[in-house]
Amino acid sequence: MVVVLFGVSILMFGILMTFSPERRAAAFVKSPQQVKEIPKLVKKYGLDQPFYIQYVRWIKEISHGNFGYSTVAASPTLDAIKRYLPVTVEMNLFSLPIIIILGIWLGTIAGIHRDTFIDHITRIAAIIGWSLPTFLFALILLMFFYSQFQLFPPGVISDHIDDFISNHPEQFIQYTGMYTIDGILNWNFAVVWDALMHLVLPVVTQVTVVIAILVRVMRSSMLEEISKDYVITARAKGVDEHTINHKHVKKNALLPAITVAGWLIALSIEGSVAVEFIFNRAGLGLLLVSAATQLDIPVVLAISVFLGLIYVVVNLIVDVLYAVIDPRIRLN
Repeated sequence: MVVVLFGVSILMFGILMTFSPERRAAAFVKSPQQVKEIPKLVKKYGLDQPFYIQYVRWIKEISHGNFGYSTVAASPTLDAIKRYLPVTVEMNLFSLPIIIILGIWLGTIAGIHRDTFIDHITRIAAIIGWSLPTFLFALILLMFFYSQFQLFPPGVISDHIDDFISNHPEQFIQYTGMYTIDGILNWNFAVVWDALMHLVLPVVTQVTVVIAILVRVMRSSMLEEISKDYVITARAKGVDEHTINHKHVKKNALLPAITVAGWLIALSIEGSVAVEFIFNRAGLGLLLVSAATQLDIPVVLAISVFLGLIYVVVNLIVDVLYAVIDPRIRLN
């Protein structure tokens, strides 16, 4: 785990070092008058020093929780991540369970009923979902539901709810930064309902676009397992099809699907940039894009290391699940 994170940090730091010290110093310029002070900024932040010196200094700082100052968020980088992360996590709390459960179920049904009407419909829906540009599908949903019927508004929460929370901090304590969870903890279900209404279209968009790959992998894995000898043997012994498909075949077919599901979880944590942008949700993906386009180096490095940590942890969990699902696999 440490080796992977070290590699990610070296890679990202090395890429950013390809910019000249003056170009990187421009990220600290906040007014036209400061342009003349770029050489001073280079000296002040040590941007002209060798790579290894800058890298070691950065590692020392982040080991103490100091990721630098974000010019995009106008706050310390760690505070910016803490502020933007709950929005992304909240969306994924609702979308990921649907993607995993529904994706595995649809892939299983399609695999069992190969070349039937159910299989054809599932495959067509998966192909359409995977082929749809995320931003286009999000715009269609937004124009249809919100523009035509004023349903499922964009954003994170309504203005009047936001005003209530801001003006009455003693009545609504923000424990997690996620309005659905905090609303339940505060027994304020008006907040919960409003936050859910703002989540419907982003969740539907993410589920529709992402679920397709899991359905296809699960279906292919089911078809591969169904053709194996142990299934033929079980049928010859008179075992009913439901037991064969759901107790034996599905369990073995889950291994590739779990790998893909783990990858989707890690990928979704960074947030769908298009979804967050179209629906005006200030999440981690939107912060990363803003930081990259404006060369906010502290944010880019911090989020890269954070996402590297997420991938490592998810892969570790997937490896453990392998051994749980298939006893033949042992972790040394």
